[in-house]
Amino acid sequence: MIDKKNKTAVALGFEKGDEAPKILATGKGHLAEKIIEQAREYNVPIHYDAYLAKTLSKLDFDEYIPPELYEAVIQVLMYVDKVDAVREKLR
Repeated sequence: MIDKKNKTAVALGFEKGDEAPKILATGKGHLAEKIIEQAREYNVPIHYDAYLAKTLSKLDFDEYIPPELYEAVIQVLMYVDKVDAVREKLR
């Protein structure tokens, strides 16, 4: 994104036993930059989808992803799995 003021970031989490992924953090502008910076610091895979980030950012912290967004979030989780598998092979 070119306009850093309007950048949006959302952190998702999913643990065994959860009914769906949850919102761990959301932010816009400077806060979005901090979320991305933290993800990079901890080697968390980052998936860029401005529309999905904007949609997910409307949810509350610790809120489960609604069923109508499952398909989009599954695509993100599949991406994360692929990145993790590649990283594991490189170790």
